[in-house]
Amino acid sequence: MSLMGSPFAADSSRRRWLQGLARGFFLSALSGLSACAVRRDRSGQKETRVAPEYLAKTDIDRIFDNSREEIMISLFLLAEKLYRRNPREWRKAAASLEEALGRLKRFRDAAPQGIGEAKESAAILLAFTPNYAFDRVAAFLYGLLSMVDAAYEHREEFFFLDSLEAQKLYNCARNVEIAAWKLAEMKNEAGESFLLSNALSANARNLSFEREFGKIIALLDFVARVVEDRNGRAINRVAQSLATAVFLPVGFLK
Repeated sequence: MSLMGSPFAADSSRRRWLQGLARGFFLSALSGLSACAVRRDRSGQKETRVAPEYLAKTDIDRIFDNSREEIMISLFLLAEKLYRRNPREWRKAAASLEEALGRLKRFRDAAPQGIGEAKESAAILLAFTPNYAFDRVAAFLYGLLSMVDAAYEHREEFFFLDSLEAQKLYNCARNVEIAAWKLAEMKNEAGESFLLSNALSANARNLSFEREFGKIIALLDFVARVVEDRNGRAINRVAQSLATAVFLPVGFLK
């Protein structure tokens, strides 16, 4: 199955892309509204005050801010879901699920135990290494978190002079597709999933993981398109088979 023909690129993906587009504009609007406050002075006249930091922001900057925040929310939600389905993983290095999640939220400060210098795709692949003895959920999410962070140029907030690279965002979206496929399909020697995620059986149908991945991919593709139009530089689009796909560079791109 190719990336272009994956579950995330068909009609369902198009719907998710549109939902992500609408969400991005909606959040951007909310952000713009929160930037100013209307008050009455002593004479009863209305006055509008604008937060100084928003004077240096454009609508596109707010789209960057909001899309990154939404993606991070989805990634931490995926982390919690994976830990709940695979409790043995957080128990390898933490006293509780909450402690394990707290460590992931500080991913910029320290890598999880057993990761070493691995980041982005190298960290993701550790989660599917047969002899990996450490927390596989932490490796998987740390890889995704560091990859998204690199795609957003390691910034949490954007202003007028800040910029993003469309190719990094596009590559990151394709890598999330590959990571989602590996999570669903990769098995150990006993034929068992390295990590349990979606449930598809006669008694249970849980596609919440797929929905979150679809949302992340849609937001990354949307922002990549915005940046492509803004910068006037075309994205180099690729097509790979998911079964043999290799991760594309993100942080290494200049």
